[in-house]
Amino acid sequence: MTLDIVKTYYGETLQTSADLKTSACCAPGAMPQGVRDMLAKVHPEVKAKFYGCGLVAPELLEGMRVLDLGCGAGQDVYMLAQMVGPKGRVVGVDMTPPQIEVARRHIDWHAKAFGYCCANTEFRDGYIEKLGELGLPPASLDVVVSNCVINLSVDKLAVLKGAFDLLKPGGELYFADVYADRRLPENVKADPVLYGECLGGALYWNDFHNLAKQAGFADPRLVTDRELDVTDPELTAKLGQARFFSATYRLFKLDALETHCEDYGQAVIYKGTVKGSEHAITLDSHHVIETGKVFPVCGNTWRMLHDTRFAPHFDFIGDFARHYGIFAGCGTSLPYVAGAATGAAGACAPGGGGCC
Repeated sequence: MTLDIVKTYYGETLQTSADLKTSACCAPGAMPQGVRDMLAKVHPEVKAKFYGCGLVAPELLEGMRVLDLGCGAGQDVYMLAQMVGPKGRVVGVDMTPPQIEVARRHIDWHAKAFGYCCANTEFRDGYIEKLGELGLPPASLDVVVSNCVINLSVDKLAVLKGAFDLLKPGGELYFADVYADRRLPENVKADPVLYGECLGGALYWNDFHNLAKQAGFADPRLVTDRELDVTDPELTAKLGQARFFSATYRLFKLDALETHCEDYGQAVIYKGTVKGSEHAITLDSHHVIETGKVFPVCGNTWRMLHDTRFAPHFDFIGDFARHYGIFAGCGTSLPYVAGAATGAAGACAPGGGGCC
């Protein structure tokens, strides 16, 4: 039933993003100029049918193979196609025929607009809960992205496990979605409008962290977040005191990660060599690493940089020969900065916002 609700809502009820009743599925206005320039090259019909809640544009995608879960009409696919370049490839998967039809209609148009000799994008019909049926080889992808779609899934653990299986060792699931500060009652989950507006299916943030670990992603890292305003009186009455957040996470496929931030006396030095991040690079909301500065890190952060595509851009200090206990500053509160009203500002959740 839930899948039918989603198909109907995004295939028939919504014709453009202007039809949405909340701001949950709309990307924030501020974004880097480089991203704005890339989006300016996306076909107007594709942009009109965008229902994302964040920005899924991780660093260092040149030449990478990327999968977009719930790609819709393809805006993020066509943005990422420019980031991976002509030698990379971006695959989008969606279960809504009207959306995927729009995406496919403009494949050649975008290749020409990007100045590519041939298209580096493709779109597949399918369910994000059944990624193993897409025909993509296991451990063949560098990055998996998603924008405000996993909350709509009927089996979120299956989505996370499927992404984990398709990623190469050191690969990354980088996605934006909607989360709640509590577990939602059944009447909220069953409401078709709330579900279609990305609220009814929102996970309680700590349940998400536990699902991510169960799928194999031992240490989810919060990158950005913002609290959502629900101003429609009818929807507000149904939601009660629940608070909702749009948050972007990055989850690395690294077998050696621990579930807590442990101190091994390690540090990294960023070389300033990532384009657009010459002065500092942001790994997550607690790791803004300035160029040339010795930056102490926990063992998990060291591995996230040393054992991934980030490695050439850092010098690494230390190893795992000696353990010094828990890395200072980790707690167990609501991880979002926007949750400051609850007294959780700046807190780090083990496996959540990362190490301070």
